Amino acid sequence: MTQVSDSDITLLAGTGAHVIHCPESNLKLASGMCPTHKLMQSSVNVAIGTDGAASNNDLDLFGETRTAAMVAKVAANDAAALSAHQALQMATLNGAKALGRDHDLGSLVAGKLADIIAVDLSDPFIQPVYDPASHLVYSNHGRAVSHSWINGVPQVQDGKLTRIDVPDLMLRVEGWATKIRQHQAD
Repeated sequence: MTQVSDSDITLLAGTGAHVIHCPESNLKLASGMCPTHKLMQSSVNVAIGTDGAASNNDLDLFGETRTAAMVAKVAANDAAALSAHQALQMATLNGAKALGRDHDLGSLVAGKLADIIAVDLSDPFIQPVYDPASHLVYSNHGRAVSHSWINGVPQVQDGKLTRIDVPDLMLRVEGWATKIRQHQAD
């Protein structure tokens, strides 16, 4: 949605379409800026995405959310165009809504799946914490996630993966990297 007109936005709003905004990919590919503020003002559901490894090297949802918040301000020429709370909603509930799963994902509500993370905000570089939402959007990164649960099952504890053998994964990554380099050389 980097090349969208006002009539396109009206059409999107009228059809109930969802927009998955991948600002770092848009920036890396120089494909333009999504008019996030205009879309949201028109009641279009906008969620955050990371695109893929070919156009976004880190796939860090926190980085993507920070970039989305800042790019929205530039695109709208308005420093208040997208608040930290709105950016967090784009990364959570709006994503669940785009998937048609907002009834069981995206917010901490009794009866929904326990897909949650804990973020360590004790890093001296982000002190003092006056507004946790602002810090999550503007000062945070994925490496600060200390714990993660998917449907209540721990995936990360004390910053370490619980269900993935990291040394084995790194061996497989290196194996694929070697294959890709060889294929590129051919």
